[in-house]
Amino acid sequence: MAVNRVPVLKRCRSLGLDPIYLGIDKKSNRQLKRSNRKVSEYGLQLKEKQKAKFIYGVLEKPFRNYYKKADRMKGMTGENLMIMLETRLDNVVFRLGFARTRKEARQIVDHKHVLVNGKQVKVPSYLVKAGDTIEIKEKCKGSQRYKDILEVTGGRLVPEWLEADAENLKGTVKELPHRDAIDVPVNEMLIVELYSK
Repeated sequence: MAVNRVPVLKRCRSLGLDPIYLGIDKKSNRQLKRSNRKVSEYGLQLKEKQKAKFIYGVLEKPFRNYYKKADRMKGMTGENLMIMLETRLDNVVFRLGFARTRKEARQIVDHKHVLVNGKQVKVPSYLVKAGDTIEIKEKCKGSQRYKDILEVTGGRLVPEWLEADAENLKGTVKELPHRDAIDVPVNEMLIVELYSK
């Protein structure tokens, strides 16, 4: 499996991203030293695509597949793409506050700790639908790991399209998110322009 080993803060700096979007509270004090080079239109589009891939932890091939799928759906391609990335199971687990970062959420799903509508799902890219119930397995609920996670994520805001029950480590997808409900600093129109060349 391909793994991105670039230090997270370094990557955030190069993409001009705040690490808070990844669930990381650290700040990088170093500034990116680049001469006043003008970035081409292609450079801007590529940066937006890399930003989206990095935030959601998706590699190039699956990301391109999401784009193709979003392109075939009704409505705006860019919005469809963002909604699909947002409804990935690992992202929903992160949004509900059952994981500190999306990487940790991915690991939790991989380790078979998550039930969707009572069935075990171990695919982080599983797309949830409106009305789905996401829950941490009963035998994992009491573990120290989840107590530590809830301590950290307790103050985190859960998006309005989700309903979280932190006590029972359970959550419901009330509806699919709209673009304005997704607080990710990505300009999806540039991604669409990049892929439609």
